[in-house]
Amino acid sequence: MFRILLAVFTLALAGCATTPQTAKPAAARPPVILISIDGFRPDYLDRGLTPVLGGLAAGGVRGAMRPSFPSKTFPNHYTLVTGLRPDRHGIVENNIEDPAIPGVTFKMADRQAVRDRRWWDQGEPIWVTAERAGVAAAPMFWPGAEAEVRGVRPAHWLTYDEAMPMEERVDWLLARLDGGERRPGFLTLYFHHIDTAGHDFGPDSPEVDAMLPRVDSAIGRLVAGLGARGLDANILIVADHGMAPLSDARRIFLDDLLPAGAYRYLGAGAILTLYPTPGREGEVAAALLRPHPHMQCWRKADIPARFHYGRNPRVAPFFCLPKTGWVVTTRGYKPRKPERGAHGYDPASPEMAAVFIASGPAFRKGAVLPAFDNVSVYPLLARLLGVKPAANDGRSADTEAALAR
Repeated sequence: MFRILLAVFTLALAGCATTPQTAKPAAARPPVILISIDGFRPDYLDRGLTPVLGGLAAGGVRGAMRPSFPSKTFPNHYTLVTGLRPDRHGIVENNIEDPAIPGVTFKMADRQAVRDRRWWDQGEPIWVTAERAGVAAAPMFWPGAEAEVRGVRPAHWLTYDEAMPMEERVDWLLARLDGGERRPGFLTLYFHHIDTAGHDFGPDSPEVDAMLPRVDSAIGRLVAGLGARGLDANILIVADHGMAPLSDARRIFLDDLLPAGAYRYLGAGAILTLYPTPGREGEVAAALLRPHPHMQCWRKADIPARFHYGRNPRVAPFFCLPKTGWVVTTRGYKPRKPERGAHGYDPASPEMAAVFIASGPAFRKGAVLPAFDNVSVYPLLARLLGVKPAANDGRSADTEAALAR
């Protein structure tokens, strides 16, 4: 069934690929669908387990993206839709504190914090730009979509529900395209399943391989649904980061470096965000800033420029980055479930690379892009939607070769 579906879809793309989109008004443009498959590395496509995704890549554009630093979920999802690096859009980690929002810690699972626009207003996501331009948006399960960012809510959104089956997520998106009030021109989908399997079992595990065709089938359901509706959408499939394998032999114990009571931390594992106890800053600096065999630490002001990180007041005073595959933990930490994969590491690490696939009438067939920074997805989205982009860190030149002439 998938081979037949992909053959039909590829023929449709070939017939439309030479039609320029830039001259069309926004209302006449094909829908733009941004799909995140959390934790999907580009090399997963080569395992022979994802025929739908492979067909979309062959009939469109394929590439690999470098995530922004740190290579974590919320920071990079917001980068993809704002074109800003985390240090500029403010979602600098999955767990954040802000001197301007005292007494509150932002956490992904905290519904009240997730819906508080104060955490998100440093950036303008593409759905806000689109809504202001008269293009309705339906960002499903995307970080930031539950908040009234800069005073604007998307026309359609859902409270995040990890238990919602993949098929229902696809059907919700398709139902938005069936018409009714404010039919969207920009939509998103999100699948966490590959990331979860990678964390629990490792990127090279049978469990990841078993999950790949399931997510692929959900993408096939979307493609089939679009075909049944006669819709030729521009589809972008991305990931927020990759995944590196972990080992119990590659652990750095924080309690071996610093005494209890000298510090507290918000994030640990592939990164460490640490706050010294008042009065003990010198002690913490002496312990962390000395050479370590499998980790490097900096004061926030001294984080290397290539990471574009450390200016935002939400960045912790001390930041430590282990070598890829190593984690910072404590001897008393007992995980609820196995931890065999992680991300957050140096974006230049091959294991952190994120997939990029683009397919639809706006894109060339069979193009392969050189690796590029994920900030450049945002200007591409703005171009496809026909809206003026907000200020961003992306480069249109990075994706120019993907577009049909």
